[in-house]
Amino acid sequence: MNARPTSYSRTIRTSLVLPPDTNHYDCIFGGKILAYIDEVAGIAAMKHSQNAVVTASFDSVDFLCPVKKGQAITVEAFVTWTGRSAIELFSRVISEELLTGEKKLTATSFITMVAIDEHGHPIHVPPVIPETKFEKELHQTAPERQRSRNRRKKNFSM
Repeated sequence: MNARPTSYSRTIRTSLVLPPDTNHYDCIFGGKILAYIDEVAGIAAMKHSQNAVVTASFDSVDFLCPVKKGQAITVEAFVTWTGRSAIELFSRVISEELLTGEKKLTATSFITMVAIDEHGHPIHVPPVIPETKFEKELHQTAPERQRSRNRRKKNFSM
């Protein structure tokens, strides 16, 4: 199975924050951001694995600043690491005030997807080749995040 560069999976979506997307403070709902992250990460994981995927976990989602009605929200995701069937992705969310061009880092997240076959069974995925310094750092630190995920699952399993 041939390794694929990070750029192969990189997926970006930009949307306008509209009134139905916002709470009573005119800020986008956190759940709406999570849905965007899940969708963009899922597409990136499918591009990398060239198979269907399911969401296995959100390791963390750090909301760093609000996104107001009328701003643009850009969600980017790319594969940082792969296991046998697991695909770890990093996502960042940027808000943009369209009238001034001011951009802010709004949220970051690590997501794990699992590639599955037509019967819903996990399947092997190709390795990823990080390209930038940031991608190489994420790739290098991924095994510790995987161990942490496994410990967390073990602690909460019944």
